[in-house]
Amino acid sequence: MSPVAPSETVPPPDPVLVAERAHLARAEDCLSRMRVAATAVTDAGVDAWASERLGAARAERLRALAADPGVPPFFGRTDSGGLYPETFHIGRRHVRDDAGDPVVIDWRAPMSRPFYQATATDPQGVARRRRFGFAGGELTGYEDERLEAGDDGPGEFLRAEIERPRSGPMRDIVATIQPDQDDIVRAPLSESICVQGAPGTGKTAVGLHRAAYLLYTHGGQLARTGVLVVGPNRAFLRYIEQVLPTLGEVDVTQSTVADLTGRVPVRAVDLPAAAVLKGDARMAEVLRQALWGQIAKPSDDVLVPLTGRRYRVPVERLKRYVDDLRRRARRDDDQQLLHYAAGRERLAMLLAGDARRQKEAAGGAPTDAETRKAARSPEVRAFCDRVWPVRDAGALVAALFTDEALLARAAGGVLDDAEQALLRWPVPARSTRSAPWTEADAVLVDEVAGLLERTQGFGHVVVDEAQDLSPMQCRAVARRLAAGSLTVLGDLAQATSPWSAADWGQTLAGLGRPGTVVRPLTRGYRVPAEVLDYANRLLPVIAPGLPAATAVRSEPGSLRVRSTADLAGPLIGVVEELAAQPGSIGVVCADGVVDEVVGLLTGAGIPATALVDDGEPPSRVAVVPATLAKGLEFDAVVVADPAAIVAAEPRGLHRLYVVLTRAVSTLVVLHRDDLPAELAAVPG
Repeated sequence: MSPVAPSETVPPPDPVLVAERAHLARAEDCLSRMRVAATAVTDAGVDAWASERLGAARAERLRALAADPGVPPFFGRTDSGGLYPETFHIGRRHVRDDAGDPVVIDWRAPMSRPFYQATATDPQGVARRRRFGFAGGELTGYEDERLEAGDDGPGEFLRAEIERPRSGPMRDIVATIQPDQDDIVRAPLSESICVQGAPGTGKTAVGLHRAAYLLYTHGGQLARTGVLVVGPNRAFLRYIEQVLPTLGEVDVTQSTVADLTGRVPVRAVDLPAAAVLKGDARMAEVLRQALWGQIAKPSDDVLVPLTGRRYRVPVERLKRYVDDLRRRARRDDDQQLLHYAAGRERLAMLLAGDARRQKEAAGGAPTDAETRKAARSPEVRAFCDRVWPVRDAGALVAALFTDEALLARAAGGVLDDAEQALLRWPVPARSTRSAPWTEADAVLVDEVAGLLERTQGFGHVVVDEAQDLSPMQCRAVARRLAAGSLTVLGDLAQATSPWSAADWGQTLAGLGRPGTVVRPLTRGYRVPAEVLDYANRLLPVIAPGLPAATAVRSEPGSLRVRSTADLAGPLIGVVEELAAQPGSIGVVCADGVVDEVVGLLTGAGIPATALVDDGEPPSRVAVVPATLAKGLEFDAVVVADPAAIVAAEPRGLHRLYVVLTRAVSTLVVLHRDDLPAELAAVPG
């Protein structure tokens, strides 16, 4: 195959380019008319509810059709063979003309799938696949693959799109989705999927495009239940936040686990051993016992007022009501059937129902309204307060951490004495809000909140970097999943948390989908072979048995490893050299020296800023703490002092593997101490 580009000096112009540019202009005009038509939808004034729904639908339609500067309406085309050939232009959204005929086919539509799946050996009715090149919104060239002639495989345009500089947030990959990725993107809504994706395989983009595909295919269902995307940190969410809107999907909730569980103000940090314990799945049983274990046994009869009389409910029946409700709170497979708050309300209704039956036995006929009033009576409420009191999630966890006797009762048979001591706060908190909450504590508070009342569930949840979730964080995500399906994204080789598992079984069980099929992605599209092969040297140590990724492209000179006694001069020189080229630059270092590196670069006149989890996006030259590098990509990456990154945490080699695989074009490793043995054989 060979790309054909317009010539500025040799007339006449390429007739194919002329025709395609005309179609581009037509598509842009039709899309503009669709926006005008959506704006012109008027309210018939039937009623307030109808007006509200119409307004919401119109606003959603306008957001979906919003103009994307520099993003053309289509990026590809398929031509069928046979006696009656058909041509389809493929784009990010459907475009039709005034008569309703398609001008551009949405990439998610079934008829678009051959664009991604057709090969020379399985053309799927496609005789020719065409890809387009654009510059500044202008169509500048095209490239054809003639499948019926055996022309297959990535061409120059596809490689150029994959290798495009990575300035700004993450872009969609809709023009470059490969068959193995497309299989995952178009998997049915009913199917939960775990993607074990090596660096550069596009697992994050695949997960986001799967969300967009499901919203397109099952819009009515997911409009009611929603889609949730869970990322590892806010810096990562900022990086990916524009992908779904560019695909026309704006009503997707994007959150971190910390944000999902942010019911208490986090102001402290756990010791490593305490963090591991608080993330342990056994804590769910401790919390359950702490909540349900404080329900008291009734000790006396209760007089329930009903329509002017009071009816005695004997203590033996009260005990039976309470015991029956407690048994309904949980079954053997750990599925909660009755939430605590609902159980309290049910208890009140059982007392009122008992009084109602007594009155009916005496010939009366109390109404439902009268029975509900009896359940709200002071006498019944007072009984419930004594036996089944109202609980607050934060207050219960705080009490557990400060009351040694309460913790001992709740953790009996679950945690030993040393583990219980790890959980106790040295000084009782003055209030729930002033308590020394940590991120792991917030997850525990969320667990109790889920025991108290039902948590809102989503129809589909995408979880990225899932290999780092603790078992308790998995439970927090699972509560948001309800009856929906799941897309799990991650890489076991990039597992840096102290509770990371050696396989996906534990994580998937914690997420409530133990039977989920694990689909590997091992073809690296973004990271050059030289860089990927270098990082893969760590795999036998950090993830034995995990298949190494293979890169689809080679970039000689993309890897440089330099030994230096002093980082300052070489670091400044390397960053200045890289800054002369287009694209983003990430200087990755141990968290503790970020400010020092920023000062070093800015002092040399290089406009560098630190990447902060909860801050604004950094400048083109970003100084990245190693713990925030996961999931991000930069055109060029400079790893400053890898030995310090390894030494900073117990799973430091895993962190270094993450850091080494963030580069799209160039990786420079500057080391002043010994490299890990697996990497030391590469000459500087």
